[in-house]
Amino acid sequence: MSLTEHLRELRSRLTKAVAAVIAGGVVGIVFYDQILGLFIGPFTDAVEQLQDEGLEAEINFAGIADPFTVPLQLALLTGIVLAAPVWIYQVWAFVTPGLYRNERRWAAAVVFTTAPLFFAGIVLCYWLMPKGLRLILDWTPEDVSNIVSFSQYFGFVMRLMLVFGVAFLLPVFVVLLNAVGVLTGAGLSSTRRWTVLGVFVFAAVATPTADPVTMLMLAVPMWVLFEAAVLICRFNDRRRARELGTDLDDDEASTLEPARQDPFDDLPSRLDDVT
Repeated sequence: MSLTEHLRELRSRLTKAVAAVIAGGVVGIVFYDQILGLFIGPFTDAVEQLQDEGLEAEINFAGIADPFTVPLQLALLTGIVLAAPVWIYQVWAFVTPGLYRNERRWAAAVVFTTAPLFFAGIVLCYWLMPKGLRLILDWTPEDVSNIVSFSQYFGFVMRLMLVFGVAFLLPVFVVLLNAVGVLTGAGLSSTRRWTVLGVFVFAAVATPTADPVTMLMLAVPMWVLFEAAVLICRFNDRRRARELGTDLDDDEASTLEPARQDPFDDLPSRLDDVT
């Protein structure tokens, strides 16, 4: 495929991906009130739990243009989320022609497992967010109102969701590195202690509070997903060893038939017998 054809293919894939995002953004505009309520729902739940303690907190639009820009931000976010299967597939379809058949198989597996795992991390983050926000807002002094800018809240929520979503992609990268021969299942097992320690350190740093429950809710699923990735890597190593024949013992019989003897090899000995 020539460079011009590659550029045409790239333009086609980008057009389809952008069209899908725009279509999802239209859905975000239509259902703006519902999406906005869903987005600020964790903050509202946290404030309701602290109202008995006299806390006053609310989200406001700090900028004069926020009533116009906030719907656009939420629409763009909605479009990217809803169109995720489409633009992920477009990326995969653009890369696939340059891969070998076995590499295409692993690329397809990565594409179709990345989105569900990423969404699972976001769902877990959304479920834990009211608890984390409650711990943060509980530090507000008495007789002080906590007025939160929507832009700051938007950035905080997006960063937190991104952390949880990316954290759940750990097994995908591990299996992908194993598929290309960078990591082995045995090597991952030998470094399990350090990996688990790194998972818990990452969870402690990434979570917005020092709450051990929130840290465990992120670290434990990451640990379980890592162990699942190790099992997949071990299975892939055994399959690769069987295909290459490197899983045979030194004294195990080979399936290859011995070479047939050339009938002229013993000709000198036959001549000596005749003479």
